Amino acid sequence: MQLLGNYFYQFLPCKCVLLSLSILACWGVLLLATRLYWMGNKPPNFSNSDNPAADSPNILTRTLTFFYLPAANAWLLLCPNQLSFDWSMDALPLVRTVADWRNLHTVAFYAGFSLLAFFGLRDISGHSSKAKEDSENSLVTNGKTLTNGHSYDPPDGHHNNHNTSSESGTPKTNGKSTHSGNGLTKPHPCTPRTAHPSLPGASTLPSTENVVVFSLGLLSLPFIPATNLFFYVGFVIAERVLYIPSMGFCLLVAVGARALYIRLRTRGPRGMLLGLCTGLVLVYSIKTVLRNQDWSNEEMLYKSGISVNPAKAWGNLGNVLKNQGQMAKAERAYRNALYYRGNMADMLYNLGLLLQENDRSSEALHYYKLAIGSRPTLASAYLNTGIILTNQGSLDEAKRTFVTCAEIPDENLKDPHAHKSSVTSCLYNLGKLLHEQGLQEEALSVYKKAVQKMPRQFAPQSLYNMMGEAYMRLNRLEEAGHWYRKSLGAKPDHIPAHLTYAKLLSIIGQKTQAEHYYIKAIQLGPSKGNCYMHYGQFLLEQSRLVEAAEMAERAAELDSSEFDVVFSAAHMLRQASLNEAAERHYERAAKLRPDYPAALMNLGAILHLNGRLQQAEANYLRALQLKPDDVITRSNLRKLWNIMERQGLRTTQGP
Repeated sequence: MQLLGNYFYQFLPCKCVLLSLSILACWGVLLLATRLYWMGNKPPNFSNSDNPAADSPNILTRTLTFFYLPAANAWLLLCPNQLSFDWSMDALPLVRTVADWRNLHTVAFYAGFSLLAFFGLRDISGHSSKAKEDSENSLVTNGKTLTNGHSYDPPDGHHNNHNTSSESGTPKTNGKSTHSGNGLTKPHPCTPRTAHPSLPGASTLPSTENVVVFSLGLLSLPFIPATNLFFYVGFVIAERVLYIPSMGFCLLVAVGARALYIRLRTRGPRGMLLGLCTGLVLVYSIKTVLRNQDWSNEEMLYKSGISVNPAKAWGNLGNVLKNQGQMAKAERAYRNALYYRGNMADMLYNLGLLLQENDRSSEALHYYKLAIGSRPTLASAYLNTGIILTNQGSLDEAKRTFVTCAEIPDENLKDPHAHKSSVTSCLYNLGKLLHEQGLQEEALSVYKKAVQKMPRQFAPQSLYNMMGEAYMRLNRLEEAGHWYRKSLGAKPDHIPAHLTYAKLLSIIGQKTQAEHYYIKAIQLGPSKGNCYMHYGQFLLEQSRLVEAAEMAERAAELDSSEFDVVFSAAHMLRQASLNEAAERHYERAAKLRPDYPAALMNLGAILHLNGRLQQAEANYLRALQLKPDDVITRSNLRKLWNIMERQGLRTTQGP
């Protein structure tokens, strides 16, 4: 029985270390399970570029690459000469064959790690055996305790006469020895052993073997979730997962340096070792300072990653340059990214967006279509494609694009929230297109579908306002009012809803409230000519011509490049009998759209009224060239010729 107890005691220190590591592992499993639960009991979805090895259909490629990745991470810890904010895509080429020389790195890593773990655990067991042998060699003879041949004496030769033997001076308590059955007091099995006695303070240091095992546990256990062992992760190498393992790695380096220092007996080699350690700390400190400079701003960080992952680094750098307003440099950065990896949907989309914002719609459309071809679920690319097609007049193709976007399934998406927002916007634009074509019932059906699909973060005020507009066109005024109020409830400072709701109130006879909303819209957007124009039209309907003219001129000043505003202002000024001002604005409208027959005809009419007959004739004739069958223009021209004949300005009647 005693032999069995001694055998158990021999391996108990090792068991304590293993117990600690087991507790650490259990906590890790618990944290992983908790995270998996919050993710809906299924792992996250990643694109094939995030982790190319996981997407490889070849089991040999996956196996060799996954075995190599820990070795690559260990090399980053050992020699972090090349770091990157992102290691996705082809930053780390896949290990496809057994002949790949990187497999030697894999073998060396696992062999070294296994040997280190083996000798660390064996040394713990060996020291436990040595402690057992020492305890068995301790003898009690004639009441004298002997340990390795040395007797115990209290310091300074002092003895407690009441509880000591006269022969040996061995302490006793109530006649019972405080030693164990073999004559040695056993320490607690998990109590750290003393280190080498020659080191100052060595009695307070834990054993080297325990530190080695602890370091290996700290190095490996936190890294296990990143090994693709339990599930595929969304990265190849991520330097952030090395933060905790680096602590274990640093401890291993310190333990190795300490063990080597103990074994070196002479002053010269010890000094050389200390010098090397000092140099190592200095070199890595310099590397830390340099790397901190890379992290000082986004531009520096992305530039530092070009050598490792050029496609991703150039793409992110393009985003930064675009935000800084450096459009030409941003475009070059996007094109550089596509040079290294031409099928990146996000980069194709970003380049298209930049071109669209710089009025290069045809080029933008090309890149949007390439983005859709690369990733058919990229809803934002469909959205912008449809908008460009609408502006180009390709309405049928725009409709098909919006419908295709709305039918994309809500599964396996990179960014579900952004996807739902883009789908809702596609439905909104489709409904708006149908609304402008007079298909109000179809537009309402699309709007209702958009309301059902829109995510929480989507701003619904424009959608609600357009629903009110559709009901307004159908003369369903009560329902229109409901959606206008919902729009204002979603965004109380939404100017279009103020204007449309004011128009509704005016129609149903609530003139005072209508004027209140018009004035509120002007207060919210004092620099928007559209607000003054709507209010001016309201005043015109109330026969408040002078006030209406003032609002019209203010609108035309603010939106002098908007044809509709300028043309409407000229019309309102004419109705207020302010013909000189009306002439100026009709001339401006004709310059904005020189091929628009109505603009030329109205300019001719106001010149006709103002007595500028020859100029009026020229504009009437230009209008007839664009629209020969226009009855009003022909009638006005005949009246003009009659006046010109009476004044002797024309001798023959025209056609």
